[in-house]
Amino acid sequence: MTLSTAEYEAQDATGLAGLVRSGQISPRELAETAIARIEAVNPLVNAVILKAYDQALAEIDARTDRPAFLGVPYLVKDLHTPVRGLPLTNGSRMFVDPPAPFDSTLIARLRAAGFVMLGRTNSPEFGLSASTEPHRYGATSNPWNRDHMAGGSSGGSGAAVASGMLPAAHATDSGGSIRIPASCNGLVGLKPTRGLNPYGPHRGDAAHGISHEHAVSRTVRDSAAILDVTAGPDVGAPYFVRPPEGGYVAALARPPKRLRIGFWSKSLLDEAIDPECVAAVTNAARLLEDLGHSVEEKRPDFDWNVLVGAQFNVLMTGLGPMVAMMERQRGRPLAEGELEPQTAAVVARGREASLEYYLGNLMRMQLEVRRMAAFFEEFDIFLTPTMAMKPPRLGHLPTDDGDVEGFLAKLFALAPYAAPFNASGQPAISLPLHWSADGLPIGVHLAGRYGEDATLLALAAQIEQAQPWAHRRPQLG
Repeated sequence: MTLSTAEYEAQDATGLAGLVRSGQISPRELAETAIARIEAVNPLVNAVILKAYDQALAEIDARTDRPAFLGVPYLVKDLHTPVRGLPLTNGSRMFVDPPAPFDSTLIARLRAAGFVMLGRTNSPEFGLSASTEPHRYGATSNPWNRDHMAGGSSGGSGAAVASGMLPAAHATDSGGSIRIPASCNGLVGLKPTRGLNPYGPHRGDAAHGISHEHAVSRTVRDSAAILDVTAGPDVGAPYFVRPPEGGYVAALARPPKRLRIGFWSKSLLDEAIDPECVAAVTNAARLLEDLGHSVEEKRPDFDWNVLVGAQFNVLMTGLGPMVAMMERQRGRPLAEGELEPQTAAVVARGREASLEYYLGNLMRMQLEVRRMAAFFEEFDIFLTPTMAMKPPRLGHLPTDDGDVEGFLAKLFALAPYAAPFNASGQPAISLPLHWSADGLPIGVHLAGRYGEDATLLALAAQIEQAQPWAHRRPQLG
């Protein structure tokens, strides 16, 4: 049996797994359906930059077990995450890597569950931008309007899922890189609690716990199902979060209690934002009130400039030593033009930074996190737009001039809400609850208490049931 495009796109990953379990389609046929869809659609959006079809099909043919997601297609972002048999370039021209000899723990768990790794998705160089336009691979377009950006840094994964190549894909997040593409592409994007998903074995604590990995998906249940597969510490993990008894999919079946929700329709510097984004969050607040929750307009009391400024100083300072380590591993220094001007400027800043500067920024970030976290003693959830404007056109965040401060100013004006919850490690999710007058998705952002991913997902499932979105599809021509 083969699936038509309509039949394939009608299913999320959980649904596709059910078709395989029931014998309606074989694991190989499902993977071949996904491959055909990637080949048909990818030239329009440039989401997939490396393909591993033969390897994936051979793996399916060799399997004798029947795990829950056998044959379900998956794509892995080209950032940080090793996949056995695939190169990892981090979106940069400085890498001409041989295939990795091992899977990261997260990928190994996905593979054991039956997911099939069909290739890698596009990422900005070292994940430094909120738009996916690396010099090495070119720009990824937004499937809803190909003149506009797909977000970043997981923009390749976001565009792949939104365009119908597959129902979910791997994503990472150090300042919004799961949630911003989810908003731009009309998807679900959960950044889990710090340490819930594994970092290793190739990384320690991933930028003091600022960086996270998970997925973008069409449905809440897929986000929960993938988390059930991947969650839990690996050997040597510096953080520990216990998943709920019964798992995250089971938690979706239990409607959340009456939650106390604070919402905010300005930027976190109390500045006005795009009216379309205001409409998205105020409509979401009304929906939550209709669902029986207590909703109040209030924001956490913290200094956004200090917290996010310190957080990005920590992230950028860490890139210098990381590039130096990569130079040593490959046995030669950077050549002129190997890095994009913006990346080169960030690396130079990191190499010049003192230990006092680095640790001072880490301490300032952590102190402001304490202030922000006090909000969650009174409220269960904080609701905002995911972005302060609808997805801009490609080119809005150029990386050609090396003006780090100017670049950051534009990035923070675009997406001021996500980054604080990387610093705090709290779970946060973007849900596709609004579309602009000209048809571009606009997400809403909900952050929960540390470790309460199950509550956040149960609330997201309740919202999804009240205002479904998975049926919406971009018209790719």
